[in-house]
Amino acid sequence: MIDRVHQLGLADIAAKVDAGERLSLDEGVRLFDCPDNLAVGWLANRERERRHGALTYYNCNIKLEATNVCVASCLFCSFARLRPGDPGSYTMSLEQVWDKLRQRGDQPITEIHVVNGLHPDLPFAYYTDMLRGFKQIRADVHLKCFTAVEIAFFADLYGMTDEQVLRELMAAGLDSLPGGGAEIFAERVRGKICDDKCGSDRYLDIHRVAHRLGMRSNVTMLYGHIETAAERVDHMLRTRALQDETGGIQAFIPLAFHPDNNQMRKLPAPSALDTLRVHAVARLMLDNVSHIKAFWIATGVDVAQIALWYGADDLDGTVQEERIYHMAGSRTPEAMSTREIRQLIRAAGREPVERDTLYNVLVGPEADLVRAS
Repeated sequence: MIDRVHQLGLADIAAKVDAGERLSLDEGVRLFDCPDNLAVGWLANRERERRHGALTYYNCNIKLEATNVCVASCLFCSFARLRPGDPGSYTMSLEQVWDKLRQRGDQPITEIHVVNGLHPDLPFAYYTDMLRGFKQIRADVHLKCFTAVEIAFFADLYGMTDEQVLRELMAAGLDSLPGGGAEIFAERVRGKICDDKCGSDRYLDIHRVAHRLGMRSNVTMLYGHIETAAERVDHMLRTRALQDETGGIQAFIPLAFHPDNNQMRKLPAPSALDTLRVHAVARLMLDNVSHIKAFWIATGVDVAQIALWYGADDLDGTVQEERIYHMAGSRTPEAMSTREIRQLIRAAGREPVERDTLYNVLVGPEADLVRAS
C-alpha cells in the first residue's frame, strides 16, 4: 500500500501526516480527487489507529425531537412542517417528552440528545422546563440539546443575545451542544438549500460562546448534495480553526444527505464509497479533533462498520428514537441495544468502549471477555 500511495502522488501528504504537519485545502481536495478510495482510507486508518488503536466508542443515549414545526424551509429536510396543524406536524407536551425518559427507567441512559424544529409559537419556558424536568427524573443524565441554529432562533424570537440564551439554558440543566445545523459552511450552498436559517459565521460563534462558557460541542457536515470537494474541505478547515481557538469540539460528524420526501429528491444519495471517503478525509484534515463519528443512522450499519477502518472511531449510540433521517428514507433500525452495538463493533474487527458524552470510559472492551468466561 505504501508503494500504491507513492504511485498515486500522495507520498507528500502521507509524509506530512506522519510528521504531524497540517494539510491544506488543496491537499484535502487532492484526497477527494484521488481515484483510489482504499489508499485514502489506508492513510486515514493509520491516523485513526495512532490515536485510538482498535478502540471504538459508543454511548447509551436517547434521541428526541419534541416538535417538527419549523419556520425554516431547508430543501433537504423531510422532517419539518411549516405550521402547527399541517399534515404530519406534531408538538409533544412536556409530559410526553419526559415520559420518553421515564419509560426507560431501567436503562443505563447517560445522555439525552434533543433536536427540534424552529417552532414560532412555543414560549422559552417550554425549553427550560423541559431541561429541568429531565434533571428531576434523572439528575445525572447529560443533556446534549438544541443546535446552534435553535439557539440563534431562540435569541431572535425571544429578544435575547445568543449568550443569554445559552446561560439560561445552562442554568436549567443544559450540559453540551449537539452539532446539527452546520450543513455546509459555504454560503454559496447555504443560499440555495437553507437560506432562511442562521448562517455559518453565527453557527460557529455560538459554539465559540458555548465553549467559553464551559460547554463542549460537536460539529456536523451534510454531504452528498450540491457541495464541491473544495467546499467540504473548507468546512473542515473552519471547524479546525475553531478548535484551534477554543478546544471545545469533541467530535466531527459527517451526515449523509438522504433525498426521500424532500425538495431535493431528484438528487441521488451519496454512495457508500463517498461516505467512506468523507470520513477518511475528515480524519486526515482534522488533526486537532479527537473523534470522527460514523453515525450509523445516517450511513447505514454496514457502511458504519467499514468506516471504522476509514478513520472513524465512534458510532454514536443506542439512539432509540429518531425521526429526522427516517422521514428522509433511512432504512436503518431506529434503535440498537448496547449489546447489539458491541457485537457489530466486534464483527467489524474493532474493540467496543462504552463512553459518556465527555468520552469518559464506562465499559471497556474487556467486558465482553468477562461475560463470555
